[in-house]
Amino acid sequence: MLRVEKLKVGGLPPLSFEVAKGECMSIEGPSGSGKTRLLRAIADLDDAPGYVFLEGVERREMPAPQWRRQVRYLAAEPGWWAATPREHFPASVDRGKLGRLLDSVGLEDSLLDQPIGQLSTGERLRLALVRGLIDEPRVLLLDEPTGALDQQSRALVDELIRFQLLADRVVLLVSHDSVEIERLADQRLQLGDTGRGVSSAQPAVNGSAK
Repeated sequence: MLRVEKLKVGGLPPLSFEVAKGECMSIEGPSGSGKTRLLRAIADLDDAPGYVFLEGVERREMPAPQWRRQVRYLAAEPGWWAATPREHFPASVDRGKLGRLLDSVGLEDSLLDQPIGQLSTGERLRLALVRGLIDEPRVLLLDEPTGALDQQSRALVDELIRFQLLADRVVLLVSHDSVEIERLADQRLQLGDTGRGVSSAQPAVNGSAK
């Protein structure tokens, strides 16, 4: 279980909620309301007062790299630091697992050796998702995972997210696609305009802003 207690992000009031294994919570709200900042704070990428627990262990009780291996933030615009996608995977990666993940999002293995600059936005987005899932983090913080994808690719990614839920992972999802939210979300957390606070929507979150 992921539990957030009195987490203070930007101009929002302190947030408290919990998401069980195998559940997806959507984080919704207008631009500038703090959705991305909330995901980054949970991943311990940005400093934020308050507490975040994974199976009872608070984020500050373990080294930050160890926390981020378990609580994985996947950005809407993923970063790349090497020439080809393959260089972003460890040499020891299970090639069978990698191949299955690529196939699940409609990608060929040959794309791993293409220069990053020659890949489409959609290909880079799906490759970043594969990169984020390959070591099986326990929590997925997904920031617009299908925003730049066509309908077919979006359906494949949604199915992969659903598979992660069946594998008892926790998913927090930021998406502008209301249909995607309806398909995947068990809970919905609605953020208001910055400074206006937070309200819960149906299905209700287990905790609300305090």
